[in-house]
Amino acid sequence: MTIEELKQHVRNVPDFPIPGIQFKDITTALAHPECLKCMRDELVNRYKNLGITQVVGIESRGFIIAPAVAMEIGAGFVPIRKPGKLPAETIQISYAKEYGLDTIQMHKDALNENDIVLIHDDILATGGSMAAAIELVKKTGVKKIYVNCLIELVGLGGRKLLEGKADSIDCLLEIEVDE
Repeated sequence: MTIEELKQHVRNVPDFPIPGIQFKDITTALAHPECLKCMRDELVNRYKNLGITQVVGIESRGFIIAPAVAMEIGAGFVPIRKPGKLPAETIQISYAKEYGLDTIQMHKDALNENDIVLIHDDILATGGSMAAAIELVKKTGVKKIYVNCLIELVGLGGRKLLEGKADSIDCLLEIEVDE
């Protein structure tokens, strides 16, 4: 399966979660084993030789592919979650997103200064949640931060917001907001 074929399995859901948002739904791609394999294999090939020690997944769709990639490249998995979901001491950051305010947390001892981290999520839109995740991970003093999203919504400015905040920013698919 090619990246272009994978792109055809992403569904557009108008007016979700609020009117005016064109939500890009990856669950239609996740329902196909060949799509899952393509996503995992593409990410593994891109990140397997970078010395990554931890793959961080952002709740909730970042939890789907990130652990599989972590296992394949010999790294651990660290979840970034919404408040009240993690049992031990956490660090947190609040941020604005395109349709409201949110807060994310991570266990305080999940990462350290020896880690090389890949932060993964499904969508890069305006960049708010990923920028917050990067800042949260930086609080732990890690060596390097790589960023990956399955889809970049071109034209919303997310990549521009992240420039200079991570060692690299990469997305498997570029989709126009109106596609």
